[in-house]
Amino acid sequence: MHAATTAAPHRRPPHAGGFDLSPTWRALIAVSGGAMTLAIAIALAKWALGLTIDHSSTRHLAVIVHVATVIPAVPLGLYLMLTRKGGARHKLLGRIWIALMVTTALAAIFIRHINDGQFSFILLFVPLTLIGAWQTVASARRGQLRKHRNHLLGLYLGALIIPGTFAFAGNRLMGRSEEHTSELQSRAY
Repeated sequence: MHAATTAAPHRRPPHAGGFDLSPTWRALIAVSGGAMTLAIAIALAKWALGLTIDHSSTRHLAVIVHVATVIPAVPLGLYLMLTRKGGARHKLLGRIWIALMVTTALAAIFIRHINDGQFSFILLFVPLTLIGAWQTVASARRGQLRKHRNHLLGLYLGALIIPGTFAFAGNRLMGRSEEHTSELQSRAY
C-alpha cells in the first residue's frame, strides 16, 4: 500500500541548549540592562528637551559614532540575552549587535580630546570588547554554546554595563545636565 506522506509542520528551533541563563543571571542582566536602558532614555529625553549642556566634545566625529552605536547596543543586547536563541532573528540581531560593539570600541580609541589628548583609563575596555566580540563569534560558529553564553555575559556586563556606569557617573558627558552644571558652579563660589 501507498502510505500517505505528510510534510512535517514547520517547527521553531528548540531553545538553544547550553545557553539558558540561570534565574540569577537572568535577573542580573534584566536589572542592569534595564537600568542602563532607562538611564539612556532619560539622557536622550534631557538632550531632546534642551536640558543638557552644550559640550564641545559632542561635535567630534568619534564621540558621535561612539554614542550612536552604544545607545542601541544596550537595549538590543538586553533583548538578545533575554529572548529565544538560535533562530534566524537571533542570529541576524546578534550580528548587528556585535557590529555595534566593535564600532563602539573602535570609535572610543579616537576619543582623546576629553582627557587633554591622553588616553583615559576607560579605554582598557576597548581590547576587552574586541577580544570578547571575537570570542563570542568564534564560539558560536563552533557550536560551543556554553562558551558563547559566557563570552556574551562578559561582553554585555564588562563592555557595556560597567563602562556605561562610568559614563553616567560624576562629571562625565552622559551624566551632565544644566542643573548638575549649575550645582557644580555654585559650589565653586
